[in-house]
Amino acid sequence: MSGAYNMRLNLFYLAFLGVLLYHSSLAVVFKFTNLVCESYNKSWFQFHECRLKAVSRDRVVMNMNGTILHPVYNAQTQGKLFKRANGYKPWLLNAEVDSCRFMRKTYYPPAKIIYSLFQEFTNINHTCPYVGPQYLRGFYLKPELLLLPFPTGDYMLSLRWFFDHKLQFDTNISFVFVEDISKI
Repeated sequence: MSGAYNMRLNLFYLAFLGVLLYHSSLAVVFKFTNLVCESYNKSWFQFHECRLKAVSRDRVVMNMNGTILHPVYNAQTQGKLFKRANGYKPWLLNAEVDSCRFMRKTYYPPAKIIYSLFQEFTNINHTCPYVGPQYLRGFYLKPELLLLPFPTGDYMLSLRWFFDHKLQFDTNISFVFVEDISKI
């Protein structure tokens, strides 16, 4: 009888954990607050659109559209994550990723987490060479895709894009993450 009792107790704990995780995903605010795009070499890359659009109280979508005017065979992305505390301070992530190599095989776990957030909203899903229109349409943040625990706060993800080791453009994406445990 104690074996069956333990099994029921384990099933109860598993169900309770499932309900808690489901409700905790509902108690999360994870949305964009600002977007800044800057092209430094308009003869190689031009932005056509770079904006956020509020579609509901809980959802802000990002639309970004640009054109790479010459084929890119060598691309790097430098990513830094900042947390706001009396201004934006460096926090957690400061890495450079070979973008062409990463698209062949996702080798860097933090970049893989960031890429998984926007992968379904973009046409940047192939290996080098990159040329022509590149876009991100209707992208919104899904808390269930964030695989790491994240403290409540305001953040900025700074991405610097290099083609042939020359800085071409920056994208700075600010977002807020609030886990409201009181709503569970």
